[in-house]
Amino acid sequence: MEDMELIIFEIIAKGGNAKGLVYEAIAKSEAGDFAAADKLLAEADEELKGAHQIQTNLIQEEAAGKHHEVTVLFVHAQDHLMTSLEVRSLAENIIKMNKRLYALEQGHD
Repeated sequence: MEDMELIIFEIIAKGGNAKGLVYEAIAKSEAGDFAAADKLLAEADEELKGAHQIQTNLIQEEAAGKHHEVTVLFVHAQDHLMTSLEVRSLAENIIKMNKRLYALEQGHD
């Protein structure tokens, strides 16, 4: 496998790992385990940070004159990363709402 394909698959893997962790965090928040949800979001952030660093390196290489072929696989990796970032963003609101619902169900304000 070529170096670029390995880089692409790393972006896909990190984005997928992050998305999975975010969905786990949402599930934990639905069960009222907000500490676990926060921990899972932090783990997701580390995966996203790693994927973003790979993406940044590619952008810097491009700016320095090293061009990369844009393949369907590369576009897929970018799509995968961007949807993972969006799910992560939405999760914060979902978890916030779950905290409010949990407090109301427990009789707290």
